[in-house]
Amino acid sequence: MSGEGVERAAADALARETKRAPVALEEVTEDGTFEGYASLFGKADLSGDVIEPGAFAASLRKRGPSRIRMLWQHEPSEPIGVWISIAEDRRGLKVAGRLTPEVMRAREVLALMREGGLDGLSIGFRTIRARRDRRTGLRHLLEVDLWEISVVTFPMLDEARVGQVKRSPWARGPGDEAAIRRAAAALRRAM
Repeated sequence: MSGEGVERAAADALARETKRAPVALEEVTEDGTFEGYASLFGKADLSGDVIEPGAFAASLRKRGPSRIRMLWQHEPSEPIGVWISIAEDRRGLKVAGRLTPEVMRAREVLALMREGGLDGLSIGFRTIRARRDRRTGLRHLLEVDLWEISVVTFPMLDEARVGQVKRSPWARGPGDEAAIRRAAAALRRAM
């Protein structure tokens, strides 16, 4: 890559932003499918940004869910599944995705969700249009170019969290952990 190409790639990377929002995952099904909100409208996040209704519309028309990546902690080298649907509703950016069971990290993510150790979503985007409210200091994002939505440990908004995680044929559940502990204790006693 030429020096100019490297500089442009670095500038593009710096221009991309991430916003961590609480997931409010309602359910993760047996095949690793889940729903939730990747962003909520009208709520100030910890960095002082407020996503406005319609901010994702142009990007969603341009890319659709198949060209927006599901990543682990915004890491481009760690895709963990696919987005089935991504749409704005009156509350925010509602998403439905499916973790890919053949990917080890996806199995780990599901296990952590089921144990309550992981419950956040975060958006990776580039700001197209925004305005600053002089009175409050908040930045209102009017249009963003959405690149990816990540499953994350720490969301920027704290209101929504993982709801229920159902049993999966490719990951152990909370009940299995207790059974494993009991079996290990019995084995130790027998030795």
